Amino acid sequence: MSVTREHHAAGRKRVNLVEARWLGDESFVAGHPGRPTIRLDGTGKTGPGPVEALLCALAACASIDVVQILAKRRTPVEALEISVEGDRADAVPARLTRIRLHFRIKGSEIEPEQAVRAVMLGVSRYCSVRESLDPAIAISADLELNGSAPVPVDLAER
Repeated sequence: MSVTREHHAAGRKRVNLVEARWLGDESFVAGHPGRPTIRLDGTGKTGPGPVEALLCALAACASIDVVQILAKRRTPVEALEISVEGDRADAVPARLTRIRLHFRIKGSEIEPEQAVRAVMLGVSRYCSVRESLDPAIAISADLELNGSAPVPVDLAER
């Protein structure tokens, strides 16, 4: 059971805490105190920039849910990769305006309908990162299953 689900089951509100320490230039090390950290770098020289890190968080969050959903159906994922593209406004701040998720999943027992539904649920219903983003950001997804041609995933269907 995930930490979030444990807190929810115990009737406690989940609070996330991270700290960031400036390393100079545009570089920071960040994470929960006492746990592993990540390096963020606005120049991209030593780590992803903050917006790239946000896209990484979206990719990981949605993918965790997809893997768990398929495992519960007894159709385990053998491999999963996800590419995420984010379009940014030509203004300051250069906020995200559109995000495209491209899932590549391999699993010999996974049926196409199951994979599409898992992606839809993982992104649209269960991903906390997605739910924390501005609803005005257009988000789309497609899926390649076992090397097949990509198929669009309807994220509006819940």
